[in-house]
Amino acid sequence: MRRLLLSLLTVLLPGLSWAGVVWRGDFETGGIGQYSSTQRVSADRLQVVQNPVTQGRYALKATVRQGDNPINSSGNRNELVYLSKEKEGSEYYYRWQVMFAPDFPSVNTWQVFTQWHHEGCCGSPPVEFFVKGEEIRLTLTNTTTPWKTKLVRGEWQDFIFHVKWSSSASTGFVELWHNGKLVLSKLKHATMYPNDGIYLKLGLYRSDTVQPVGVVYHDGFTQATQWEDVRPVEPTPVEPTPVEPTPPADAGTPEPDAGTPEPDAGVPSEEGPPVDSTSPTPSLPETGSAVPPSFETISHEVGCSSAGGSLGVLALLGLGGLLRRSRRG
Repeated sequence: MRRLLLSLLTVLLPGLSWAGVVWRGDFETGGIGQYSSTQRVSADRLQVVQNPVTQGRYALKATVRQGDNPINSSGNRNELVYLSKEKEGSEYYYRWQVMFAPDFPSVNTWQVFTQWHHEGCCGSPPVEFFVKGEEIRLTLTNTTTPWKTKLVRGEWQDFIFHVKWSSSASTGFVELWHNGKLVLSKLKHATMYPNDGIYLKLGLYRSDTVQPVGVVYHDGFTQATQWEDVRPVEPTPVEPTPVEPTPPADAGTPEPDAGTPEPDAGVPSEEGPPVDSTSPTPSLPETGSAVPPSFETISHEVGCSSAGGSLGVLALLGLGGLLRRSRRG
């Protein structure tokens, strides 16, 4: 009997969906402990703050002043390091949010805010997001800039970056969504240097010629293997509240016509209850798309039917109890 119940429960109840999140660096611990190490001249250069934030309770405030050089290398920086160690042939989605302070410097040189650095000592990283002048840019292996957009200050910007890591241009690729829209379709390109590794750096790293103070905020960093684990959640639609029609003003009761018979109060009206023609007809999501749709069209539901599953379980448990009572008898 027990085997029968377990078999039926397996059929009636849907399976759980396993998440594809590999790592979070979203600062929701209230600190920077999610990261492997820091490159900063002092604690106030990389601060976890509660305002501004765009998700959860905490975000990172990265500040760079001219002369900040914690590792005695080129440029000025204060960055967090995460030794993610992506391997040749691995494929991930990364999502994070960035906001540039209202007084973020406008200079005709590079200011890197997110980079996937090679483990080698020298040269430009194979993947870097940076600001130059009044543009945000994505550059690959210091040779290709497949995407750029206007720099916007004082507003959170959302990035989803899809990468296959490879030193081969025929195997590696990148894909990018910015503020909910696909802005770079899948582009084949080398994303690693040959015989080299990859790790993440987050904060602010810029030319040492920049004089004004630079501040940039980071929030919500997530690394995952599945699109569903990084896509934004659409808000639940709110059903409109029905409005009762206003009855016409009472103009008085007319005198009954002697030649017209009174209606029989015992006969029900043939009109019946009013039909609500405003309820929307549910539509099914489109399937078969190889590339995830934009955030404006995608829908995804996770979970199970609690009513159907519960009734089935109760019915099976009741059946089991009846069989046990009959055996005891």
